[in-house]
Amino acid sequence: MFAKDEEPNPTSPSGSESHRPPSIALRTFLEEQGLPTFGKGKTYPPSLPDRESYVVDFEGPDDPLNAQNWPVKTKLLLSAILIFDSISATFGSSIFSAAAVGVEAEFHVGKEVGTLGTSLFVLGFAFGPVMWGPLSELHGRRLPIIIASFGFGVFGIAVAVAKDLQTIMICRFFNGIFGSCPLAVVAAVFADMYNNETRGLAVATFAATVFMGPLLAPFIGGFISTSYLGWRWTMYLSAIMGFTSFGLTLLFMQETYGPIILVKKAKDLRTRTGNWGIHAKQEQMEVNFKELFVTVFARPMQILFTESIVICVTLYMAFLFGLLYLFITSYALVFQGVYGMTPGVAGLPFFGMIIGEIIAFIAIALLNPAYVRKLKANNNIPVPEWRLPIVMVGGILFSAGLFWFGWTGYKKDIHWIVPTVSGLFTGFGIFSVFLQLLNYIIDAYLMFAASAVAGNAFMRSLFGAIFPLFARYMYEGMGIQYGNTLIGGVAAALVPLPFLFYFFGKNLRARSRIAPALDLKQDKAKERRTNSEEV
Repeated sequence: MFAKDEEPNPTSPSGSESHRPPSIALRTFLEEQGLPTFGKGKTYPPSLPDRESYVVDFEGPDDPLNAQNWPVKTKLLLSAILIFDSISATFGSSIFSAAAVGVEAEFHVGKEVGTLGTSLFVLGFAFGPVMWGPLSELHGRRLPIIIASFGFGVFGIAVAVAKDLQTIMICRFFNGIFGSCPLAVVAAVFADMYNNETRGLAVATFAATVFMGPLLAPFIGGFISTSYLGWRWTMYLSAIMGFTSFGLTLLFMQETYGPIILVKKAKDLRTRTGNWGIHAKQEQMEVNFKELFVTVFARPMQILFTESIVICVTLYMAFLFGLLYLFITSYALVFQGVYGMTPGVAGLPFFGMIIGEIIAFIAIALLNPAYVRKLKANNNIPVPEWRLPIVMVGGILFSAGLFWFGWTGYKKDIHWIVPTVSGLFTGFGIFSVFLQLLNYIIDAYLMFAASAVAGNAFMRSLFGAIFPLFARYMYEGMGIQYGNTLIGGVAAALVPLPFLFYFFGKNLRARSRIAPALDLKQDKAKERRTNSEEV
């Protein structure tokens, strides 16, 4: 045993003997524990008292530092900037379709290679969120958004000035990776800023940009590529939008992620008080790459392929997302090939789909107050099946719109306005089904929603990359009317899906090993109380 003055206590306070060289016994003890000596002959200082008392937090739900309590003007400004950032990314995904003809002519390649420029960009949408999502949870929302908008602009310029085809294709892929950041992070920013009552509308506004960007780009790109400016200016325009987003986010974007706001608060308090023990919980985190891999990739794939709800919903949403980019080819074949319009003019019929999406957005906004009332009446516990009625309507209209477009757009005898108006059905359907099924997944999986949505995003981006590659072969081989009959038939086969989930979704969620099913737990608790009262 050690003598009392030699007892190896690494936490003993330093006093008059603090500069005495540590004894042999103490050095031996420290070596056994894997601890170095404190230095300069000092003994280890005492441990801090209750560590939790040094952790900063928000001062209740009304703390002005919390992003949900910021002034409405601030929220609207940030929302507008982020929506523009999102439109820049999705706009850039499809504007290359208008440039493809110029690329094919300049580099003497076929249409398949020209289409690859769009597919590789959308493929970047599949892999980008794997990086941006975790980064936004480790270092906050502001940093990845600023980095990504700058990178998006840089790779846009790289495509515009490229001297060979391989540079264009590689840079388009990285353009997509940087462009995917808003798709992965902006919805999380809205979740930081808006509460349950208003978040649905905010996310719906964001979702509109995901669909409107690809539909606005073809006619703008068509006019640019056929003018004296040439195809390269489509990429310059995309890059200008990216750098504009970079400037706006750099100047005006504020951090909205609660844990990072608290990190800044703790840093400020340490500086002002001189108490280095003050810290935020986020600063206690250590990056474990094995855990990061499980969270980022393994868990999303596990949920995607083992949860029947997720795989069914994801296949439906992936089909819709793939068709969004397939429409770029089908509309060109109809309005340029059949009706003889120029590339710019042939992009204008996309406004039929855009108006359909706007109508769907208005319908969802009008239904939101009723949803909020039901949510409050249910103790703020969401029931995922409440999202599905408009999906049922949207699925039917979407399928009908595909048949309408195919059988009215394959011959010139029918006026061009007829297939254009079909976009009201397809636009309404694609927006309402996609948005509300996304909300369905979030409501059903709650704390695992990020992983469920990550797997969903990966799958749908793969479909978005693949569909344009076979679109021209399908329509040229089968004809526009039969090609659309095929995809319309697939859409019709998927129509029963929301009906099945509406009636049997609760049973499926009850069997899930992952879905928390808080509404079912509440129902069981009520049933137990009722039974006990009857007894």
